[in-house]
Amino acid sequence: MDSAQKPRICISVCEPTIAALERAIASAAEVSDLLELRLDCLDAVNLQSATGLITKLVQKAPGEFILTFRPLPEGGQRDLDIETRHAFWSDAIFSDSLYDVELDLAEKFTANETATALPIDWRRTICSHHDFSGVPAKLDQIYDRMAATPARVLKIAVQAHDAIDCLPVFNVLERAREEGREMIAIAMGTAGIATRILGPSRGGYLTYASLETQSATAPGQTSARELQELYRIGSIDRQTAIFGLIGATISHSVSPHMHNASFAAAAANAVYIPFEIHDVNAFLRRMIHPHTRELVWNLRGLSVTAPHKLAVMECLDWIEPGAAQIGAVNTIVVQDDALHGYNTDAAGFIKPLLAVGGDLRDARCAVIGAGGSASAALYSLIASGAVASVFSRDITKARALGQRFGVESFSLEDARFEGFDVVVNATPLGTLGAFVDETPAKAMQLRGARLAYDLVYNPTDTRFLREAREAGSDTLGGLAMLVAQATEQYKLWTGEAPQEDVMYEAARRRLAESKF
Repeated sequence: MDSAQKPRICISVCEPTIAALERAIASAAEVSDLLELRLDCLDAVNLQSATGLITKLVQKAPGEFILTFRPLPEGGQRDLDIETRHAFWSDAIFSDSLYDVELDLAEKFTANETATALPIDWRRTICSHHDFSGVPAKLDQIYDRMAATPARVLKIAVQAHDAIDCLPVFNVLERAREEGREMIAIAMGTAGIATRILGPSRGGYLTYASLETQSATAPGQTSARELQELYRIGSIDRQTAIFGLIGATISHSVSPHMHNASFAAAAANAVYIPFEIHDVNAFLRRMIHPHTRELVWNLRGLSVTAPHKLAVMECLDWIEPGAAQIGAVNTIVVQDDALHGYNTDAAGFIKPLLAVGGDLRDARCAVIGAGGSASAALYSLIASGAVASVFSRDITKARALGQRFGVESFSLEDARFEGFDVVVNATPLGTLGAFVDETPAKAMQLRGARLAYDLVYNPTDTRFLREAREAGSDTLGGLAMLVAQATEQYKLWTGEAPQEDVMYEAARRRLAESKF
C-alpha cells in the first residue's frame, strides 16, 4: 500500500466542556490522523463561547479537524432543528477545518441564493446522512441527493443488524470510487465492523474510531489502537486475504486476536474479521460463495461458531467425513471456487488431553453435555480408543447422542464419576455471564475422577475446575483446546502451521484484559 492509499483514522471526540475537549484532543492526536470534534456534545455554557475558543484550539493543536453539530436523529446530543443548525454554521468561522453538514442542511445551503456568502467552504465540506434504524431501501437515491450538493466529500452511515447489511454499504462505496467521488461509507453496529476495517482499502476517504472502546460515539465503533494493532489496517489492500468468524454473538470472541496475531507474526497479507450473522444462508450465498457472491473481495475462509455450526452444512459443496459424523462444521475453506467444511473442534479437543493424559486407549471417559461440543469430544475419544459415556440433564438428548456414537448414556442427575479417568464439561455452564457461577458437577460427584477437563475458556478458572480441585482431581482448562482448534484452522486456510505460542499469548492477554 503506497502513501496515497494510507488509511486515515478519524477519532471522534465528544466532551461537555472546552477544557475536557482540549484534554481529549491531546490524547487522541497521538493515535489518529484527524479528529472529529462533536460540538453538539458541549454543554450550553461552553457552546455559547465555542466559536472563538474552538478556533484557537484548532489553530494550536496538530493535525486536521472535522467539526460537527449533530441533531438527535443524526446521532447528536441535542434536539437541533434545521434553523438552529443553519444559524450556527452561518455565524461560526472555524479556521481551515472540515465541516460535516447533514444532507438536509446541505440542501438548504445549496438552495439559498446567498449560499456563496455563507462561511461554509464546500471544498472543505462533508455532506452526511445517518440512519440508526437500518439500511434504507433506496440508498442510491440518498447518494444521488448528496452528490448533487457542492460538497467535496460524501458520507453515509447506516445501522447494520446483520453482516449482510455491509453489502449495500460496500456497493455505494464502490460506486463513488468509480465516479471519482470522495466517500465515507460506514455500517454501524457490531455487524458492520467489516466496513470500518476494509473501507479505506476499498476507496473510503477515512474510517472512524474511538480513543477507547468505552468512549465510542457510534454503535460498533472500535478503538484506533485496535484498528492499527489488532487489524493492522495500514497493511490492508485489495489483495489482502480475508478470513473471519461468523456467529450470532461475536463481540467477545478472542479468535480475531489469535488469528491476527498469527498473521502478523508470519508477515502475511491477511486479516481476520468478526461477522455478526443471523441469516447464515443469505450471507454465504451473497457474500461468500465464489459463484454467487455480490462482492469482489479475497475472502478465503471462515470460522463458524454458535448457532451456525449445523446450519452452514447445507450451504457447503463438500464436508469432510469427520465433520459429517460429528454433525457440525466450525471451519470453512474457499477452495477451487467451492466451499469446503471441516471440524477442528475434535482435533483441538484431543490434542491437549493427550498431552496431559497420555494414551487414552481403554480409558474411562465421561462427557457431560449433548450438543455440538459433546459430539466433537465423543468423536475424538472413540477415535483414540477410549471407553466413552455421555451424561446430560436431558436424558432424551443424551440417549440420541449415545446411540449415534454407540456409547452408553446416563442422566446427569445424581451422577457419580468415581473411577473415571477423564470427565469433560462440554456444556456452557461456567461461561462468563449468566452461567458463570454454575457447574454441571460438584466436588462430591467428581471425587475419585482422575482428570476434569472443562471446554469453557472464559473465565480460565471455572467453578467446574474449582470443584474438581476440591475433589482432588487434576484439571485442564478450555484455553488449550481453543488454541489447538485455531491452529488447525490456520493450517487448513494457509497450508502452514502458525506459531502456537503466539496464538496462546494473544488469547491469554485478551482474556486478562477483557471485562466481559
